[in-house]
Amino acid sequence: MKTILFNALGDPGNAGRLDAVLDIARAFEAHVTLLHSVPFEASVAIDPYAATFAALAPVWQDEANRVRDKIIADLGNEDVPWNWVETVGPTARALLKESALQDLIVVGARDPQAIDAGPSFTAGELAVTADCPVLVLPENASRFDATAPVLVAWDGSAEASHALKAAVPFLRKAKDVYLAVVKEASKSEKPHDLPPLGGADYLSRHGISSQLVEIDPREHVVAEAIRTAAEIRHAGLIVMGAYGRTRLSERIFGGTTRDMLADVRIPVLLTN
Repeated sequence: MKTILFNALGDPGNAGRLDAVLDIARAFEAHVTLLHSVPFEASVAIDPYAATFAALAPVWQDEANRVRDKIIADLGNEDVPWNWVETVGPTARALLKESALQDLIVVGARDPQAIDAGPSFTAGELAVTADCPVLVLPENASRFDATAPVLVAWDGSAEASHALKAAVPFLRKAKDVYLAVVKEASKSEKPHDLPPLGGADYLSRHGISSQLVEIDPREHVVAEAIRTAAEIRHAGLIVMGAYGRTRLSERIFGGTTRDMLADVRIPVLLTN
């Protein structure tokens, strides 16, 4: 993993997320592309004639300059190679376009421009459209320990398999790897799903040892059970497959992915 794309914002949590990204870049000797997108989509939705955009454009540009100058100053004494990209438009679209030659996209758990405090639309959209994995950092992120234990939510599905493969660079550095199988009485095994040991066998061929653990959600939702299991094991990263493009009902009505993004306490690596 040699190229990392970071969603650079002007919110209070950006500095902490940047420190975490720099930790990752150092661990993998990677280059960081910092992308800042001026969010014109909010004005277009309420003002199709773009009068609001024309009035706010200078304000947004001043904010973009402030964010850029602050980040450049913060990077002045850092030993990580980086470049700055500035664009206009929806953040998810800008990140997706820039991600073609990136190995990892890093975003925060919240969209600062969002009206409500729900899960990040940017993170969810990228998880199902980007060709590289998406790392979602908690709002209070400050550092990232690449050697910390990693918990992989494993159900043998195609999405979980893709996430497992995408996470191999992280799993190589982790001191412990847990494959967490959620015990769901109502879930029937699909014919294309791989057995629980399939993930462990795959990792062993990459020289990565893992422990298989079973999680019983009981009265809790699956996402909360996964978070709790990760916290008990002092995990620094949760790996899981995002909902698939064909799983329309989960994309609209929620599901484990949405529940995980609604409360990000530990960094989550997502891919479809």
